[in-house]
Amino acid sequence: MAKSHRQTGEDVWKTRVEKVNAELVTLTYGSVVAQLCKDFAGDYAAVNAQLDRMGYNIGLRLIEDFLARAATPRCRSFKETAEVVAKVGFKMFLNVTPAVAAWSPDAKEFSLVFDENPLADFVELPDDALAELWYSNILCGVLRGALEMVQMQVDARFVSDVLRGHDITEMKVTLVRILEDEMPVGDD
Repeated sequence: MAKSHRQTGEDVWKTRVEKVNAELVTLTYGSVVAQLCKDFAGDYAAVNAQLDRMGYNIGLRLIEDFLARAATPRCRSFKETAEVVAKVGFKMFLNVTPAVAAWSPDAKEFSLVFDENPLADFVELPDDALAELWYSNILCGVLRGALEMVQMQVDARFVSDVLRGHDITEMKVTLVRILEDEMPVGDD
């Protein structure tokens, strides 16, 4: 019988991933966000965009490590992709397992609901940032970059965050399109 995605995530986390001190990651990430806020002089939309770009570039490279370590078979559907992302990917890299919820009727959009967000430990947003800053926006970029490398163009965005006073931290992920393998122009 095939292992569940949750069990695969647990196994990879326990046996195939080098552990990094979570507090060090949290504090380092916080320093990056604080510096971006300073560099962009409180333009939180620009900070969000920069965090997304940084995450996208990380995701482009992180997928190779994920595929090598997780050894999961190719996903047959977007629903299965969502389960693998939540139960294997997030477990493997952040030791959290967000819930997959709120599927759209056409199964092209879902939510990841986080009970905990290790990037947000020890964080309190300043009042002027509460309305605009999505503190963990780097995760949206990571998802976009990683899924693009496996032929899925997605839109990922936070719709609520406990740091902004919401009850839950929720990220919406929407499948834009399945990418086709294309030859670069001039390659025959």
